Amino acid sequence: MTYTAPLKDMQFVLREIARLDQVSLLPGYEDATDETVDAILTEAARFASGVLAPLRRDGDLTGARWADRQVTAAPGFKDAYWQFVEGGWNALSCSPEFGGQGLPKLVLAAVSETWKSANHAFSLCPMLTMGAIEALELVGTPEQKKKFLPRMVSGVWTGTMNLTEPQAGSDLAAIRTRAVPQADGSYRIFGQKIFITWGDHDMTENTIHLVLARTPDAPEGVKGISLFVVPKFMVNDDGSLGERNDAWCISIEHKLGIHASPTCVMSYGDNGGATGYLVGRENDGLKYMFIMMNAARFAVGMEGLAAAESAYQKAVTYARERVQSRAIEGSPGSVPIIRHPDVRRMLMTMKAGIEAMRALAYSVAAATDHALQLPPGEARQQQQAFVDLMIPVVKGWLTETGNEIASLGVQVHGGMGYMEETGAAQIFRDARITTIYEGTTGIQANDLIGRKLARDGGAALRGVVSLIAATQADAGSRGGPNFGSIASHLKTGLAALEQAAEYVVARYDGDVRTVAVGAVPFLKLMGTVCGGWYMARSALAAQAHIDAGDPDPFYAGKIATARFYAEHFLPLAPALARVIVQGGESALMLDEAAF
Repeated sequence: MTYTAPLKDMQFVLREIARLDQVSLLPGYEDATDETVDAILTEAARFASGVLAPLRRDGDLTGARWADRQVTAAPGFKDAYWQFVEGGWNALSCSPEFGGQGLPKLVLAAVSETWKSANHAFSLCPMLTMGAIEALELVGTPEQKKKFLPRMVSGVWTGTMNLTEPQAGSDLAAIRTRAVPQADGSYRIFGQKIFITWGDHDMTENTIHLVLARTPDAPEGVKGISLFVVPKFMVNDDGSLGERNDAWCISIEHKLGIHASPTCVMSYGDNGGATGYLVGRENDGLKYMFIMMNAARFAVGMEGLAAAESAYQKAVTYARERVQSRAIEGSPGSVPIIRHPDVRRMLMTMKAGIEAMRALAYSVAAATDHALQLPPGEARQQQQAFVDLMIPVVKGWLTETGNEIASLGVQVHGGMGYMEETGAAQIFRDARITTIYEGTTGIQANDLIGRKLARDGGAALRGVVSLIAATQADAGSRGGPNFGSIASHLKTGLAALEQAAEYVVARYDGDVRTVAVGAVPFLKLMGTVCGGWYMARSALAAQAHIDAGDPDPFYAGKIATARFYAEHFLPLAPALARVIVQGGESALMLDEAAF
């Protein structure tokens, strides 16, 4: 399979929308200049297209293999991983204190898009490692940081997050894994975890698991969960590896997609107990795990974007090459199918959705950098409030939209899209998990309307609404058919978002069940309108280049795509608002027995 990173589009969003120049002014990020980031992104694109993309098809066909409680990575993956490590990619945004390069999350977001687009299954391994690193950096003891982080940051060791269990699913209050304290301050871990991505493999010599478990006197529910670091191989004081820990992969799942990413069933303590060490305070494990979870949710949202980009590249190439049927206006002879209006509609839907997704995701990454590096105060709080509000949107809306675009990619190919040989079907299959893991779209939506909207009475959202309104006014002042259409549709979409938000805030405490029926439509509404906001900003930035005399047709294309988004995506907003406001009671009318 082939993949070419859309560097010009990515650089446009980095500079014009996410404002890399402002991020590079933050303390510690001074090296993230345009020139440096361009060089990094160019090299990442070369690695993605030259090393990772060629492994995608074979990895899907062969998959990871399990035997005798050990997992073997798909052919070529181990060599690719060590090229990844030697290139310093694993350390890109990690703390220099532990050997990282300390670059902004914004840069990591752009670079990781190339990995995810080129080879979804491969990208999951470093993604989980980075989440484990972040958790240990923030709440690990000095000894734990010294022992584990340098090799995890370099990528010599990988990391995982072990949350759920067969009986628990997404209800972490139901986990049963036990942690029994020992005289030396360690714990013996007993239990089974499921759905552990890259829980075992042969690419590195050690894997560091972060495991949720209960101590003997822990209270019931989520308030009794603690977090433990459990290495595959014990680590001696001098950093060398010791004996094998009692942590084993007892099987891997047979899945619809991402076959080269082993999804492991992990068993702890079958032979006397796995040795683990408490991370942070006892019974605060869920709070710590959400450090990893939020990082993972953003990263999974990026997987939605990446799947969409891969699907689009394949679809547009096929549409240019496939000759079939005469043009609808009656010209003689068959034409490439890109000439047919419905194919153009599908391709423009893919392109517009991707551009909106990328702008939204990169902007949230930039806000994360501001929230991390600004001094304490109101500006920092505002940035963090924006990040908290938008993480479920990034995870939920980008993955749902990514699935829709991957499906359109199959449709553009027609019958050939359903054949595995074209690769369109693999992208569709691989993308399907993204709306499920790290919390389904319904879980993201409930988080959005409850913790992020109703809890503060809509204050954070009102801040975003004011920003969208300012962009809408700016677009409206430009005049002309393009900006007139963009401004008009964005105004309608914003009104729908405000109406739905007012309904949720007003009804949440008194009628949460009815409101929750509209949670996913609200998430989609918010993603759609925020996507329109960023597309309008893209159009304005492009027009500024045109006004300055830049003749590059790239900028006219940006404006045309923004108008298409306004006219094909934003009209959905009022309908979604009506579903949210009017559809709750009807969804609850039938007795459970009627289903």
